[in-house]
Amino acid sequence: MIDIRFFERDWLRIRAALTPDRAAVIAGGQPISFAALDARADAVAGGLVAHGVSDGDRVAVLLPNGVPFIELVHAAPRAGAIVVPLNIRLTPDELAWQLHDCGASTLVFDDSTAAAAEALRGVPGVRACHASALDAAHPPATLRYESSLDRVHSIIYTSGTTGTPKGAMLTFANHLWSAIGSMQNLGLRADDRLLASLPMFHVGGMAVLLRGVLYGNAVVVQDSFEPARVNDAIDRNGVTTISVVANMLRRMLDERGERPYPAALRTVLLGGGPAPRELLEECARRGLPVLQTYGLTEAASQVATLAPADALRRLGSAGKPLPGTEIRIEQDGRACVAGEPGEIVVRGRTISPGYWGRPAETAAAFHDGWLRTGDIGSLDAEGYLYVLDRRDDLIISGGENVYPAEVEAVLQSHPAVLEAAVFGAPDARWGSVPEAVVVLRPGAAVDADEILAWCRARLARYKTPARIRFADVLPRNAAGKVQRRALRRQPA
Repeated sequence: MIDIRFFERDWLRIRAALTPDRAAVIAGGQPISFAALDARADAVAGGLVAHGVSDGDRVAVLLPNGVPFIELVHAAPRAGAIVVPLNIRLTPDELAWQLHDCGASTLVFDDSTAAAAEALRGVPGVRACHASALDAAHPPATLRYESSLDRVHSIIYTSGTTGTPKGAMLTFANHLWSAIGSMQNLGLRADDRLLASLPMFHVGGMAVLLRGVLYGNAVVVQDSFEPARVNDAIDRNGVTTISVVANMLRRMLDERGERPYPAALRTVLLGGGPAPRELLEECARRGLPVLQTYGLTEAASQVATLAPADALRRLGSAGKPLPGTEIRIEQDGRACVAGEPGEIVVRGRTISPGYWGRPAETAAAFHDGWLRTGDIGSLDAEGYLYVLDRRDDLIISGGENVYPAEVEAVLQSHPAVLEAAVFGAPDARWGSVPEAVVVLRPGAAVDADEILAWCRARLARYKTPARIRFADVLPRNAAGKVQRRALRRQPA
């Protein structure tokens, strides 16, 4: 048995020593070996040090999916830094908030994100650096090739039900045990190839990169999700495992028609919230090995995943907790009986130690090792998890989380808007989209187009309401809280 302290050594360096010539990354059809990736990570780490990065610094990564992003994930720890992946779809204001919140010292960008980086030059204490400058010739640097497993590896931003972004700290141990638990559940083959089409700034994308190194599997990289390209990669690149949300899977099936998928595709991990049963039944009819999964940023990705043997007989379930993870369903502080819905609470070695610089929020969410997820689900008599809904007011649009309070705050910052309420409306393409009901200030005159333009300038596109309705008042309960469910029931 391997002593777990073995993994306190640099994971890429271990893998490069074990299988130096094996493909680590396949990008644009070109393979990069583990030995080559290790050398490139060293060069980038030296570049970070030369640019002033020191032990404990936070390095913010504003890059699309690609080899430079992967290099940074491995290079930053070698420079002693913490990786902070940033969502490239956010506006400069949203990005500036996260840079300030985590106290980033360095922002790495490329040509595709240069405009956003230029808009962020005013953020105090942050040095902007083009990714291409990091692998140039630099003076020799002393790099770190060992890290305590309880050291923070990355800070990945999530949001609570209030819409306030929070940086979930994920340690080396969190990522390691997540990879081990997933491997024990899904199995591992030497010829497995993992498709990285999810954004790498999401915890699911980060998990794919780290698992590729820990497992010794090649990661097939795509800069964005396009159904035809994903299907082509499955056919041509021997992809065995992909991670998608329901909207992505639906688009893949539509693009492919009735052409069967190759037998090599053995695992389709489906996350992002409860999946439509008709979609699961269609996949079962096609023989597509879809495994529902339930995960959280605070849990370094997966919490529970259906095992391959259960794919058809447990249709609709997210499976059992991964090895090393526990799930409990609670209602008003008591444990629920089998089949009874309640809040999903989890604990285990994958659970984050808390939110960066947020002691109050950490105390509210983490207690005695348990994480209160705010999600609603149930466990059957055999311990299989069924996720009934995400947080009551959370909108999942094309796999992205949209928090109503964040959108409402932007709407209410418009000088003509008195108050606003945002909720999810069904959408054939994205599953759900934000819709807003707005109450104007007395005497104000403004149309929906002007309010939408206001939002587009301040919010990522997927957060901007698809529709604006106007009302004289918003429905409230006895405590004065806006009742979003009542708005959903009102005709458009």
